Amino acid sequence: MAFPAQHEIYKRRFSRNVGLGLTLVAFIVLVFGLTMVKVMQVGQMQAFDHVVRPEMLPADAAGEGGQ
Repeated sequence: MAFPAQHEIYKRRFSRNVGLGLTLVAFIVLVFGLTMVKVMQVGQMQAFDHVVRPEMLPADAAGEGGQ
């Protein structure tokens, strides 16, 4: 007994599901990557206002832009 031929709509639906799955995976990877970058750079931030601490700046950059 042979299996009946698969209808065209199932092929299109599978193709759309694969495309949507790949899009979701790409979005998750993007969010994960951005999160990892932010976590790696959080050592330069202070408190909840996310301001760079002046003592973390190099000596020559800390003196610039003053008066």
